Amino acid sequence: MSVIDVQPAPARRNPVDWDARPVVAELQGVRKIYYKPDGSVLVEALRGVDMRIPQGQLVAIMGASGSGKSTMMNVLGCLDRPTEGKYLLDGQNAATMDDEALSHFRGKKIGFIFQAFNLISQLTIAENVEVPLFYQGVSPAERERRAMEKLALVGLGDRVHHRPSELSGGQQQRAAIARALVTEPVILMADEPTGNLDSATGQAILKIFDDLHAQGMTIIMVTHDPAIGKRCERVVRLRDGLIETDILN
Repeated sequence: MSVIDVQPAPARRNPVDWDARPVVAELQGVRKIYYKPDGSVLVEALRGVDMRIPQGQLVAIMGASGSGKSTMMNVLGCLDRPTEGKYLLDGQNAATMDDEALSHFRGKKIGFIFQAFNLISQLTIAENVEVPLFYQGVSPAERERRAMEKLALVGLGDRVHHRPSELSGGQQQRAAIARALVTEPVILMADEPTGNLDSATGQAILKIFDDLHAQGMTIIMVTHDPAIGKRCERVVRLRDGLIETDILN
């Protein structure tokens, strides 16, 4: 896994009053416990976490292995429910939804970008970007229109009919970003999005995040790299399932 040589993000001219922004995600007393088959506690990954994320904020979640950051991402991304507590996403409590409702809610509200890209090799890039809309029942014509729009946004308008194997790693990650954006999510979640990329390509991908953030997108980025953390407006560092520090840059 490479460490990207990150340049600072463009200076912010005006400080943002985050307290005046609507809150799009809020954890209230969230605990996540994993159990052994016999019912005894294996690990308490989150131990009563409170956190509010305002609209438009770029947040880095950091921490050592075992700190709870992956579990926090799973809860924030509606991939898992907390054992205790509330998770309010766009005003609704995701913690109480059943599996079907949570899956549908996640598909509409969260866009995911992973280190491994997770593109389907048999599909073209355009078809890959359309996949989330297919599961939402969007018409073929609308799926195509929105996929082309997002691919153009990330600079892949001339690669729409290529398959993933025909693209570079950076181009595949751009396609993954387009796929995450196509549903118009409330939050964009990125898990080590430059981890498989060289330094120059990683810089180009981070520039896309800068641009999306400048347009008002709420972004939560899980990263091990302090240089990427410095690029974000806010850094939440976990330790032993608790928030150790929560700092505005």
